[in-house]
Amino acid sequence: MSRIQLALNVDDLEESIAFYTKLFATEPAKIRPGYANFAVAEPPLKLVLMENPGKGGSLNHLGVEVSDTDTVDAEQTRLAEAGFASIDERGTECCYAKQDKFWVEGTPNGERWEVYTVLGDAPVMCDSTGASPCCA
Repeated sequence: MSRIQLALNVDDLEESIAFYTKLFATEPAKIRPGYANFAVAEPPLKLVLMENPGKGGSLNHLGVEVSDTDTVDAEQTRLAEAGFASIDERGTECCYAKQDKFWVEGTPNGERWEVYTVLGDAPVMCDSTGASPCCA
């Protein structure tokens, strides 16, 4: 399974959860302090809400969630062959999940795209380094 991820900055997490629950007729899959995500079946979407007061309504980052690490590797190889550079993150903790992923570098407008798979839950929003673009 693959689906597009849209991560939005929101001013008020509770208000945003209420809105998107109604908009997509689905409950959040995960809620943590300052964070919620929805696994929307139709259209296939991973919607991530990141509480970031003063930046509500802006894009945090984009992503493609894939089924496993082999698919992450295959996509990274495919994009490298097309001339794209990437930043590797394996076994990282981001968005309350342990993930294998990479970030695409050199996007034309500075948007942040990740290709990732979720390996399991994590107790924190970001790893201890905070180096992931997701945590910036």
